Amino acid sequence: MSKSKPNILLIYSGGTIGMVKDFKTGVLKAFDFKTLLEKIPELQLLECKIDTISFKTPIDSSNMNPKYWIQIAEIIESNYSAFDGFVVLHGSDTMSYTASALSFMLENLAKPVVFTGSQLPIGDLRTDAKENLITSIQVASLQVKSKPAIKEVCLYFEYKLYRGNRTTKINAEHFQAFASLNYPDLAESGVYLKINNEYLFKPNTRKKLVVHKKLDENIALIKLFPGISKAVFESVFNIPDLKAVIIETYGAGNCTTEKWFIDILKENISKKGIHIINVTQCSGGSVMMGHYETSSKLKKIGVISGKDITTEAAVGKLMYMLGQNFSRKTFKTMYETSLRGEIT
Repeated sequence: MSKSKPNILLIYSGGTIGMVKDFKTGVLKAFDFKTLLEKIPELQLLECKIDTISFKTPIDSSNMNPKYWIQIAEIIESNYSAFDGFVVLHGSDTMSYTASALSFMLENLAKPVVFTGSQLPIGDLRTDAKENLITSIQVASLQVKSKPAIKEVCLYFEYKLYRGNRTTKINAEHFQAFASLNYPDLAESGVYLKINNEYLFKPNTRKKLVVHKKLDENIALIKLFPGISKAVFESVFNIPDLKAVIIETYGAGNCTTEKWFIDILKENISKKGIHIINVTQCSGGSVMMGHYETSSKLKKIGVISGKDITTEAAVGKLMYMLGQNFSRKTFKTMYETSLRGEIT
C-alpha cells in the first residue's frame, strides 16, 4: 500500500447523530449523508478520504436487532479490502449491544470498526455529534507503518475510546453516556489523542477475516430480584425452542439457595441441555462462582460463569456461539474464554 491517505467508510445505520432539525417545524429528520462535508466542513481537514453509505431506512436504536447486525457486518465484509477503517453511526441506546455482537461476528478483524453516535442531533447548536464524529474518523484512520493502529470493534463517545464489547450505556442525558467499568479506555482525546497501546486488542493479522452471519436468537435474560417467584422463573424455561438463558445474579454471582430455584436450573441443564450463563447485575466487577456458599451450588450443577462480561456482550456472544453448533462441553469452555477481549 502506498503512503496515500487512508480510506474511511462511514456507515449510517440510524440514531440521533444523523438527524437535523427542520427549523420551521422543529421536527427531527434524517439528513442526507452525501452532504456530510457541507454540514461539517472540518472533516476536510482530516488526513483521510471519506466515503459514506446509509441504511435505506435509518433504524431507531430501539428497533435494532440481529438482522441489522448482519447488514452492518455485510457492508464491512463487502468493503473490507477497499477501506482502511470503518465508522458506524448508531443510536446510543443499543450501541453497546451492536458493538459487542459485531466484535464476535467479525473474526480476525485487522482494521478499526468505530461505533459512535450522539445525545443531540448534528444540527443542534450544542451538539456533541461533531466532536464524536470527527474524532471517530480520526481514530479509524490512525496508522502505524501504513497499517491500521487499531484492530478491533470499539466505541467512541465524549472524548473516550472504549473496547466495544466492554461498554454499557450508563446515562440517558449526559454527554458522557458510556462507561467501560471492567476494562481501561483504549484512548483519550484531549489536546492530543492519547492511545493506550498496551490495552489494544492484538489479533492474528495473518488470518483472513471471517464474517459469522448465523446468530441464534432463542435466548432469554432474567434479572433476579428479592421475591422472584417460582412461577415467574419457571415460565421462562418453558419458552418453546429455548436454547440458553442469561441470569443476572447479585454481586459476585450469587443467588437464592432455595431448593426450587436450584432444581429448575439443574433440570434444564441436565435434561433439556439448556446453557445457563451467570452474569452479575452490578455495573462493574466479576462473577466468582463458588466464592460464596450462595453460588457454589451453581458451579456444581454446571452453570457457565460469565466472569466480568457485560450483559450486552453476554447476549452477543451467546447468539454468536449458539449459531456455531459447539458440543456442550466445548460450549462451556469457549464461553468462559476470552474470544475478543470481552472478559479479563
